[in-house]
Amino acid sequence: MTEQKSILCYGDSLTWGWIPVAEGAPTLRYPYRDRWTGAMAAALGDGYHIIEEGLSARTTSLDDPNDPRLNGSAYLPSALASHLPLDLVIVMLGTNDTKTYFRRTPFEIATGMAKLVGQIYASAGGVGAAYPAPKTLVVAPPPLAPMPHPFFDGLFEGGREKTAALAGQYSAMADFMKVGFFDAGSVTTTDGCDGIHFTVENNHALGKALAAKVAAMLKA
Repeated sequence: MTEQKSILCYGDSLTWGWIPVAEGAPTLRYPYRDRWTGAMAAALGDGYHIIEEGLSARTTSLDDPNDPRLNGSAYLPSALASHLPLDLVIVMLGTNDTKTYFRRTPFEIATGMAKLVGQIYASAGGVGAAYPAPKTLVVAPPPLAPMPHPFFDGLFEGGREKTAALAGQYSAMADFMKVGFFDAGSVTTTDGCDGIHFTVENNHALGKALAAKVAAMLKA
């Protein structure tokens, strides 16, 4: 029996499975089958083991003044060491970096993603282990849509334009660092009623598209 390929999916609320609600929050998460991770797993089949590491409001490499848990670069090394051996790490982050109080440009957000890529490169060995570093797939989240809730609209002021620019910046960074790249906006949108999150259909579209990308990367 062939050993399963292990894939770590590292992201924010889009990976956690946030169900969009008109009032913004609180919410619940989609069942596994309706998260993009679950849809990807179903499309890939039995030869793959999917590990979810999604945390709502997570940034690439920024400390959020409202919650100390949200810096993606602070937790990623521990997550990598915990889950080794890994064949692939999929990272889809950047939307929360566009929050107005961070004042980050799309290029600066791409440098935050580059820091995570560097951490994946450096993950070989784990803690007292001899495993190699996994492959990396950088995923640009789809652009934000108009937000009907005034708090979200203020929180992400200017974010729609910044998220629209992320695919270009991430693609260039991924090419420079020699890792895989996928533009989620090429196959899905943030059609949820809050303008930020996915519908069930959005999740399934992304999961199926990423399954094809992952299968190709892990055959190489």
